Amino acid sequence: MLYNILGMRVITGKYKGRTLVAPKQDARPTLDRTKETLFNILAPLLEGSSVLDLFAGSGQLAIECLSRGARQAVLCDSGKSAAQAIRENFQKIGETPVFYNCDFRRCLSSVSQRFDVVFVDPPYAKNMYAEVLRLLIQYDCVAEGGIVVCEHSRGDEMPCAKGLEIFDVRNVGSVAFTFYKRSSI
Repeated sequence: MLYNILGMRVITGKYKGRTLVAPKQDARPTLDRTKETLFNILAPLLEGSSVLDLFAGSGQLAIECLSRGARQAVLCDSGKSAAQAIRENFQKIGETPVFYNCDFRRCLSSVSQRFDVVFVDPPYAKNMYAEVLRLLIQYDCVAEGGIVVCEHSRGDEMPCAKGLEIFDVRNVGSVAFTFYKRSSI
């Protein structure tokens, strides 16, 4: 089952204004104000970039990146309703998603490329960040000069990860974004 969230839309770029649906189960879509802050930071990095959206939910972050000039977006989510929302939202923009409908561990072990931008937005209560960051480096998924953006609850202490270093933290309401860049291992 899918539902429309009032105002959940693409905020700028070639798909600006397209409304999106969210999966009903376990959905926590990034709000427009939060998304706007995030993409103001990321804007200079997106043109021609490759993006990986783990725990993609509706796929809205990947779609926003494509709207702003990313050349490719790969999405992963294990949820059935997320898969349905992603397919429907990509149909609205006239693109076919590269989508892994599986656990993030399987996805990371299967992708055979490096990404310029990686979004990590797991269910907050499951505390998966350390494992995800470790696997991103283990499977060599982050490009040289690439960044990893973790969305989490404000005040959460984010883990260190060999091969990644925190270079920025931004708080937006009750949400925070921790930005990692690839470092020498």
